[in-house]
Amino acid sequence: MFGYIWEYVYTSFLRYWLKWLIRQVTGTCELQRICSGHKPGAARTTKAEYSLQSSKNKVLRGALETTKDSLEQCVDQIMKAKNIKPAKDPKFKESLHICLLQITGYSSLYISVEDLRKEVFSSDNPEHEAMLLKVGFYSHFFSENYTAEARQVLSHANHPKLGYSYAIVGINLTEMAYSLLKSGALKPHFYNAVQGTPELQHFHQLYCYLAYEFDKFWVAEEPESIMQFNQYREKFHNIVRTHLQDPGVCLTLTVGSKN
Repeated sequence: MFGYIWEYVYTSFLRYWLKWLIRQVTGTCELQRICSGHKPGAARTTKAEYSLQSSKNKVLRGALETTKDSLEQCVDQIMKAKNIKPAKDPKFKESLHICLLQITGYSSLYISVEDLRKEVFSSDNPEHEAMLLKVGFYSHFFSENYTAEARQVLSHANHPKLGYSYAIVGINLTEMAYSLLKSGALKPHFYNAVQGTPELQHFHQLYCYLAYEFDKFWVAEEPESIMQFNQYREKFHNIVRTHLQDPGVCLTLTVGSKN
């Protein structure tokens, strides 16, 4: 209870005056200190996002919902609102612009994935038919871009003792990736992995990482039966979530990529 009270008092009152005091001493606003004091990636962008969300200034809060085409103008408006002179802080504009590309890009990525999730299969669509023949879209992307790794995973799935349903695992990992994206848990990963706007391709690459790592995890655990799949799926999910709590996390499969 005390923790909640303290958080309310801090965010509602103390934080504003603390920021004001530090600005008087340093001559820089919170966003400037974040951009100059943290290296590019989640360490910087996560703090910038929180700063913008917590701001009482409508211009700063509105930056979280701006479009990609309006980002440069948005950064200029923020600099004007915070009285930041380019000559005194020449790196700030570019640093904040990258942060906003990542923040707004994450929201756009979620919309793209959601649209794809809602897309109804059509037997009249040649592209849909081709994906179905290749065991789904993400597995298709996996096999096309990480051929050797996909073959290795498939061979393990067909193992007489440790084998598992390749298609069912693919569906479960796709749902896992989607739920992590929706909850915002993937922000540290994308903020570290993509120095700009994350695209649908980057989400596909995340699936490849999950497919490869789950296969390694399954083989190493040596389950007694495929009936234990749900138990090991949850264990793997918890491992991934733990990784995502690390500000330096980057869940990228780099071996063998054709990109």
